[in-house]
Amino acid sequence: MATRPSRFKSDIRIKPDAPAKQKKAAAATRPCGITGCDANGECRVPSSRDNLSDYVWLCTAHARAHNESWDYFKGMGDEAIEKFREEAMLGHRPTWPLGKRAARARMGQGPLEFQDRYAVLGDGEETQQPRRPERQLTRLQVMAMDTLQLAHNATLLEIKARYKELVKRFHPDANGGDRGAEERLKQVIKAYGVLRASGLT
Repeated sequence: MATRPSRFKSDIRIKPDAPAKQKKAAAATRPCGITGCDANGECRVPSSRDNLSDYVWLCTAHARAHNESWDYFKGMGDEAIEKFREEAMLGHRPTWPLGKRAARARMGQGPLEFQDRYAVLGDGEETQQPRRPERQLTRLQVMAMDTLQLAHNATLLEIKARYKELVKRFHPDANGGDRGAEERLKQVIKAYGVLRASGLT
C-alpha cells in the first residue's frame, strides 16, 4: 500500500513507523520458547495461571498445542472455581457490604474522609445537621429575619419553608379578604425579597 507523501519537507512525527521489512526482521529474530525448536516465536501465550501478564513467545504449532492443553482451572477445587465465577461477574474487583466503606471513611479508616451526616451511604444513626454560625447581618437583614420569625442563623431551607408557610397563612383568599392579613403578606414578601437580594436564599 502506497503511503501518502507528506505536505512538509520532512516527516514531523516524533517516532515514524518502522518499515514493514524491519518489523518482519524483528519478528524473525525471536525464537520459539520451546527448547529445541528452531521456528520463529510469533504467538504470545501466558506462561502460567498465577501471572497472566508474563508471556512466552511460541511458534504457531507449539502455541496451538499449548492452547489445546491449557486448562485455567487445573488443580482448583469446586469451591475455588465457584468463587472465581462469582468474582468474574464483578471483574475481580474488591467489593464490600453496602455502608461498610462509608463507615470506615467516617471513622477515618479509609482513603476517603468525609461526614455522611444522614447515613445515606450506610447504616448509622442520623445526626443533627449543625447549625450555621452566627452571620454578620445588616440591620435590614436582621429586620427581615425578624419579620419571618426566624433565628438569625437560619439555613436556606428554613428561610424558604417559613416564607411559603407565611404566604399561605396571610394570603387574602385564606383570610376572607382581611386587609390586615394583606398588609402582613406584603411585609413577608418584602422581607423575603431583602434576603434573596442579599444572597441568603
